[in-house]
Amino acid sequence: MKTITQILTQIVSDAFEECGYERTLGTVFVSDRMDLCQFQCNGSFQAAKLHKKAPFIIAEEIKNVIEKNPAFLKVEVAKPGFINMTMTDGYLIELLGKIISDEHLGIPQNEKNETIVIDYGGPNVAKPLHIGHLRSAIIGESLKRLARECGYNVISDVHLGDWGLQIGLVIAELEERNPDWTCFSPDFADGEVPELNADMLNEIYPFASQKSKTDEVFKEKAHQATFELQSGRPGYIAVWKEILRVSIADLKENYSKLDVDFDLWYGESDADKYIDELVQILTDKKLLHESEGAMVVDVELETDKAPMPPVIIKKSDNSSIYATTDLATIIQRNRDFSPQKIWYVVDKRQDLHFTQVFRCAKKAELVPEDTELELLGFGTMNGSDGKPYKTRDGGVMKLSDLIETVTNAAAEKLRSSEFVSEQDHEEIAKRVGIAAVKFGDLINHRSKDYIFDIDKFLSFEGKTGTYLLYTITRINSIIRKTNSEDTDIKVDMLYTDAERELILSILLTGDVFRHAIDEKAPNYICDNAYKLAAVFSKFYHDNHILGETDENKKRNWISLIAFTRKLILKHLDILAIEPVENM
Repeated sequence: MKTITQILTQIVSDAFEECGYERTLGTVFVSDRMDLCQFQCNGSFQAAKLHKKAPFIIAEEIKNVIEKNPAFLKVEVAKPGFINMTMTDGYLIELLGKIISDEHLGIPQNEKNETIVIDYGGPNVAKPLHIGHLRSAIIGESLKRLARECGYNVISDVHLGDWGLQIGLVIAELEERNPDWTCFSPDFADGEVPELNADMLNEIYPFASQKSKTDEVFKEKAHQATFELQSGRPGYIAVWKEILRVSIADLKENYSKLDVDFDLWYGESDADKYIDELVQILTDKKLLHESEGAMVVDVELETDKAPMPPVIIKKSDNSSIYATTDLATIIQRNRDFSPQKIWYVVDKRQDLHFTQVFRCAKKAELVPEDTELELLGFGTMNGSDGKPYKTRDGGVMKLSDLIETVTNAAAEKLRSSEFVSEQDHEEIAKRVGIAAVKFGDLINHRSKDYIFDIDKFLSFEGKTGTYLLYTITRINSIIRKTNSEDTDIKVDMLYTDAERELILSILLTGDVFRHAIDEKAPNYICDNAYKLAAVFSKFYHDNHILGETDENKKRNWISLIAFTRKLILKHLDILAIEPVENM
């Protein structure tokens, strides 16, 4: 369904056209002075420039047309030419009823049946998730849910780093420690590989990585192991499969704690079979050429204001790099899913890399010209010193340790609550802690850096996930006390300005979702969820719902807050934040 500003824009655009002006001048937006009006149009100023007339005169002409529409309670012209509009209660109630009955709750739907592949997560196998993986996971998950809620067909891919040197390092170290394993025999063809576990891998990788920095012989062995793995050595493939089995199970467990999941668990290895085809395409199109021993593709444009290096497809030793596998992955995604859009939720510091890859993909026609390839870059999560967040000893915190830290902090915060039973305390603390972290991240535009401050995030006041969860529990309490769980949601009369403000916030939610999906920015969803909660709190403060003796008024109020709860819960679901019944 159309949003309220789209509906009003059509009405006002019709009026501009009827008066002999351009339809495009009829854009309506929300007033920032609700004490004066609810909506506003400033098209008369542009019309005045085009038609050499005073904006006030044009605005009066438009007013005389639209005020005939029974949806408007009041239409006024404010000098020098603002058109101010306020809707009737009946019209607000009518639109609210349509949203209540709409299966999408008034959220605009993409009607083109478009497919989006969204690439986020990007962990390396054989390594534990750490705090650097947090933003990609929660921003990507939120964007996936947002796009699906807006009617897109969305395919999410974790895109594992499973085919590079980190695997070679692990295999080389395992072989040094266990030379008698049959899988390390040159003539290994088939057989069992000893079982590994996540703790072993979490210890082996950093050990091997550090070792390679001081031991040239071991470093060369790791490079050779990587080469032989990618060349299909049976024993190494067998070990690699065991590493994948253990790593993916561990990754899924940790991602599930954040309520993050993926449709595809593809990795760089899945793109390997497309690399020869990629090289052939680039060769046939005469894009590939030799430069300092490497094979590269030029992607610089005449409009570039800074130097743009070529994309390296094959290094001088004939090995592939990230750009190679990213381009091969684009071939795979286009062939498997024919997406209209491919989004990459990656650290914004990778901008140059993705600019090169996208230009090369379009130049080589790996995807249709109108396929949207976009980097949705994010900033860093910083400590109080403004630098990327570290542990007290200066290390990078594991994601599991972060979750434990915020859960413990939330548990301490909830310890004195009489509404949280002992058996539910741990689960509620976990949800509150994770909600605090997610909302504290997502309330910022994804491209911005922000300060990680768990005390601020856990506050029951202000724009926090904790405040939103608390708001839901307050509404839950009201509905329980009035025995209204099964009440049909229906509003047929307004009694106070607080109700009007709450209904307007509900009606404007569709516009918020439209902005959020257009800009691929979940912070709009966070802001709107907070606004709904704050306006509800004002409404609740101004009206004594539980003590109201007018049954019709009470029924309307309960219906309104029940739908407000439903809408806030929709916002939380898109943010992948689980609600709690009590706090």
